[in-house]
Amino acid sequence: MTELEVLTKTIYGEARGERQPGMEAVANVIINRAKNPGWWGRDVVSVCLKPKQFSCWNEDDPNRRVLEHNLSGDIVYRLCEQIARRALAGQLPDHTNGATHYHTKSVQPRWAEHLVPCADIGHHLFYKEVV
Repeated sequence: MTELEVLTKTIYGEARGERQPGMEAVANVIINRAKNPGWWGRDVVSVCLKPKQFSCWNEDDPNRRVLEHNLSGDIVYRLCEQIARRALAGQLPDHTNGATHYHTKSVQPRWAEHLVPCADIGHHLFYKEVV
């Protein structure tokens, strides 16, 4: 898969139920991680595909099977692709204020227990400076 395909599918798999700002925020997190190479990966593809980082790529996640199909006819997928193109071109404003992590509001992961979100967008809370 190309960088565009991986980013598009990650946005789709993680945020297709969100409005556009929520989808863009997921793209922001991926770009923020790729800008700071290290544990998460060294580029967009390695960041997206890092095991256990984006649940849509986990083998046991139902979203994984969705991503294996041709989604080009899906209007939401096409919006995700437009967002991914803008993100890769450096034309997507960072709505997350530099976030490198997020979770849905329906869960409270241990890593976020004592952190203050830097953004609240759609169904997700976003964080930066997570140790």
